[in-house]
Amino acid sequence: MGGSLLGIAAVALGLVLTPGPNMIYLVSRSIVQGRKAGLVSLLGVGAGFLVYLAAATAGIATVFVLVPPLYTAIKLAGAGYLLWLAWKAVRPGGESAFAPRALPVDPPRRLFAMGLVTNLLNPKIAILYVSLLPQFVDPARGHVAEQTFLLGVTQIAVALTLNAVIVLSAGTVAGFLGRRPGWLRAQRYVMASALGGLAVKIAAERRAAAVTP
Repeated sequence: MGGSLLGIAAVALGLVLTPGPNMIYLVSRSIVQGRKAGLVSLLGVGAGFLVYLAAATAGIATVFVLVPPLYTAIKLAGAGYLLWLAWKAVRPGGESAFAPRALPVDPPRRLFAMGLVTNLLNPKIAILYVSLLPQFVDPARGHVAEQTFLLGVTQIAVALTLNAVIVLSAGTVAGFLGRRPGWLRAQRYVMASALGGLAVKIAAERRAAAVTP
């Protein structure tokens, strides 16, 4: 089980460091409204992880594995969404995740709700729980639900820790990039490349192996 926990931790690390909807929202909110607002938003993101974990532990993800057309449709939709985000970053007038932007000042309840919704609609996280996490479960060990829960908790711990660092440092990074337009532009292309690469990888992945509940 230790190897599986390290494996899912590595996957979680890679996903957090790949710019996506969660990072864009958390960075934008932290820059515009401050670190406290960013951390409240992060709590909402964490709640979204728990929703996915509850579904995975209950075996709902297995339905997608056993119904290939449904899994394929979700996978391609997620890949298409990531490609759209990549295009938004590099198109004329595109913006960096760290570029200051006008956002309304929202109360804590809305910050939490927006963090939750952003994560629930994040195709990267959906793909993680539908296709990647089950691959680290070993039915031969038994207690599949318990294994899934431990793997999910590990992923959540890694994701929340790294995202908290991003929230707390977003203002500093934005200020650094703001004084260096060339770096800000380069960051957009790096983000677009990462999103595009992830989209291609997701679209090309073979269907996950079925997991016995």
